[in-house]
Amino acid sequence: MELTMVAIDKPETINFILGQTHFIKSVEDIHETLVAAVPGIKFGLAFCEASGKCLVRWSGTDTDMLELARRNAVALGAGHSFFVFLAQGFYPLNVLNALKMVPEVCRIFCATANPTQVIVAQTEQGRAVLGVVDGQSPKGVEDDAEIEWRKNLLRQIGYKL
Repeated sequence: MELTMVAIDKPETINFILGQTHFIKSVEDIHETLVAAVPGIKFGLAFCEASGKCLVRWSGTDTDMLELARRNAVALGAGHSFFVFLAQGFYPLNVLNALKMVPEVCRIFCATANPTQVIVAQTEQGRAVLGVVDGQSPKGVEDDAEIEWRKNLLRQIGYKL
């Protein structure tokens, strides 16, 4: 077995979701779930088929996000993994619970705009996601001023009253 790291290739401000699912029907079900959760959502979806033709299956509503999803799925190459890349102004927070409820979805590895590295195991059979490095390590512990800043930010952007 060989361990490797795959860096996710994306613009700095673009959010994405990396997950694992188990059936070719996932592509259509995830697509339908995303458009039902956020009308007008712009996204690209790519799924690494793990049997049969073993193709990267894809769907979406945004050409640029589709290209990111397909390119990263090919680079990762782990069976039954999927990517959803969300266009600027769309966030995982708005679709994550709906996505988790798709019957084929087994797990979500991350949902982030941070620089991300995926730790991959390669065997003679194929590749598997072992985990992700999402952003950077903490540099300290917030103090009272940082707590106030965090709370103000959440209210300023409309996530808390």
